[in-house]
Amino acid sequence: MKRIAETSPSPRARITGVVYLFYFLMTVSAQFFVGRFVVYDAANLIANMCYIVLTILFYYMFKPVNRRLSLLAALFSIAGCIIGILDLFHLAPSGISPLAFFGPYCIFLGYLIFRSGFLPRILGVLMVFAGLGWLTFMSPLAKYLSTYIMALGILAEGLLMLWLVLKGVNVQRWKERAGKT
Repeated sequence: MKRIAETSPSPRARITGVVYLFYFLMTVSAQFFVGRFVVYDAANLIANMCYIVLTILFYYMFKPVNRRLSLLAALFSIAGCIIGILDLFHLAPSGISPLAFFGPYCIFLGYLIFRSGFLPRILGVLMVFAGLGWLTFMSPLAKYLSTYIMALGILAEGLLMLWLVLKGVNVQRWKERAGKT
């Protein structure tokens, strides 16, 4: 973890984007294996592990913006991943959806992006809306809005992932933030 923290922010941001891309690929590929339980479960387990790594990378990326909020966001994400993994093995507590954790995670992450200055603010706004959308899945509105919520979530997270892969972060602004902490 210390090496991650010491790495230059631009390559680290691109690595974060690549891990995000791998997560997306594993999540999408898992959908092709619905009904083939072993392969489906394996793909989802790998996707969850990728998201845990992604969470740690995001924690270090946004630690200079607000260390406590970045940690809180990471805890929410890891809790969601754990619930998702337990659910794969039918061990999750009944009635607890991982989206109850991923919704706040996306909201916190969106706020951190918006405040960071080293990523476009529109990505932060989109992530906040995606987080609110994920929380909507836990309400009766979900059956009416699920297609739109999924599209918004995929758009927000997909744009963030692409930005990180293609552009990284504004290194000067990240270093300014890191220098203040």
